[in-house]
Amino acid sequence: MEDKRFAVLIDSDNISSKYITCILDEMTKYGVITYKRIYGDWTSTQTSKWKNELLENSITPIQQFSNTVGKNATDSALIIDAMDILYTGNVEGFCIVSSDSDFTRLASRLRESGMEVIGMGEEKTPRSFRAACTVFTNLEILVDQDDEETGEETAYTNSVNQAAPQVGGQQPGEDPQTLRGIIDQRVIENDITAIINENRDKDKDTGLGEIGSRLVKKYSDFDVRNYGYSSLSKFLEEIDNFELRKANNAITVRIKDNKIPKEQLADYVIHLVKANGKAGIKVETLGHKIHDRYDHFKVKDYGYSTFLKFVQSIPQLEVRENRYKNKVVHIRG
Repeated sequence: MEDKRFAVLIDSDNISSKYITCILDEMTKYGVITYKRIYGDWTSTQTSKWKNELLENSITPIQQFSNTVGKNATDSALIIDAMDILYTGNVEGFCIVSSDSDFTRLASRLRESGMEVIGMGEEKTPRSFRAACTVFTNLEILVDQDDEETGEETAYTNSVNQAAPQVGGQQPGEDPQTLRGIIDQRVIENDITAIINENRDKDKDTGLGEIGSRLVKKYSDFDVRNYGYSSLSKFLEEIDNFELRKANNAITVRIKDNKIPKEQLADYVIHLVKANGKAGIKVETLGHKIHDRYDHFKVKDYGYSTFLKFVQSIPQLEVRENRYKNKVVHIRG
């Protein structure tokens, strides 16, 4: 099977030249680069750092004069070229390198035409552009990865640590996932659990590749490197809820049997209801208390679609509506 052909189009107004090696290296994962173009006003001193990189990496500069102060003239040139390349039929995908949300509609339009769209940009890239791409990669992650391999610490990492108190009200030492604006790891864990349970209902094993593929389809910027891991398998191995099994060179993922015995849960639920006396306890309040005590409690693990159904399955309890139409749990009697 031949490698896919890609056009790499770079917005020099929004991307630093320090990323170019990382960009080209990352694209080797997806296919062969047939177009390498960068857009900017090459008469401006702001583009001087790019000029050496263009020669060394054989990137074609496209001149776009800034005719109006404050307007990003490179956007229209890049968009027009992208559509021209699309209609030539010479590529199967595009890599748009920019941190500008103005390319959101372009990414969507290219995907509507069946193109794979790889987006690359800095942390500041708006979610609208990230979501419009097939896959989106944070360039800072790629630079951090390269620097770690050479034993260096990036200036970016230092700047994030120093700026932590000002970013979204975060304080020093808080979760870097929050600072980077990436998908919370707990959300990813819940999605993986849902995928495994869905396959289990169909008597089907869940492969490592399927999990990776479905996560990227749902979150275009999902990348295990955002969480400090080099591979999806290592990422999953570190999560207590999952276990990996290898057989005949195929890796499957399962949910560990951390299930709390139903009898133990039922006893605790009854205890909470009794503690509230004749007033009973609202179903949602009861649910919160169960989750506070048992972090890994998932009602679907016991075959119920809702927590209310789980409560109703306990013979000693009954659920009634109060005058405010709230569902309240009482001791049956």
